[in-house]
Amino acid sequence: MIVNSKEMLEKARDKKYAVAHFNINNLEWTRFILEECNKNQSPVILGVSEGACKYMGGYKVVADMVIDLHKSLNIDIPVVLHLDHGSSFEACKEAIDNGFSSVMIDASRYPLEENIEITKKVVDYAKKFNVTVEAEIGCIGGSEDEVTSELKTTSVEDALALVQGAQIDSLAPALGSVHGIYKGEPKLDFEKMKQIREKTNMPLVLHGGSGIDDEKIKTAIQCGICKLNINTDLQIVWSKAVRSYLEENKEVYDPRKIIKSGEEAMKKLIQEKLILLGSINQK
Repeated sequence: MIVNSKEMLEKARDKKYAVAHFNINNLEWTRFILEECNKNQSPVILGVSEGACKYMGGYKVVADMVIDLHKSLNIDIPVVLHLDHGSSFEACKEAIDNGFSSVMIDASRYPLEENIEITKKVVDYAKKFNVTVEAEIGCIGGSEDEVTSELKTTSVEDALALVQGAQIDSLAPALGSVHGIYKGEPKLDFEKMKQIREKTNMPLVLHGGSGIDDEKIKTAIQCGICKLNINTDLQIVWSKAVRSYLEENKEVYDPRKIIKSGEEAMKKLIQEKLILLGSINQK
């Protein structure tokens, strides 16, 4: 069923595992992810960026695709359709109006008070439709950023202010991770992670999950991470498999065969991530 993230993440928080958030980019990726998570009886969050929504034809096209695939593939695990890094109230509203069950409002670039104000506006609207809201605070770097101990992490006080002021459902604090491919060794602030978890009692989200070694991810889960965002890792394994297939099959031009050639590698990685996060058989 398509659900919001509240029960899913609270269960993960209480049982100390994490739910995988896999970004989708097309119909095939959506099917691969749904099938593998269903096989492993693992709940899943399908993340869609604004750019991916535009690429796939708009919010309604994406929502209809996910809902129809969920039905036609006989998926029986909880599935969240989530707007990843919504840049504005308007973007979140459009996703909600078109059937998304969860949204992330990323107002982290604004001062704290403005972040709270924008986030609260999204929360107030989302509650009318039983949609959950994730918010971000602090600076989570991009792939162009070096990973150093100098990266600014979220303060416990600011995290608590956002949670209490906006009444969100999950929180993505900046704790040393970056989006994309890491330059250097990821340095996660586990102590602050634990402090934010204890003070807020909020399911915490770790963005930039690709490229963090398994032991750090396991430690992060014990410190309160309930949702791990994974995108780049899937892109890398899929593209490598497709390149290899095309190199060995230069005469192939059918796009169905080309896209499908990355399925096995992608599903293998998905299962590995589900095992790592401890979410198998947690539907």
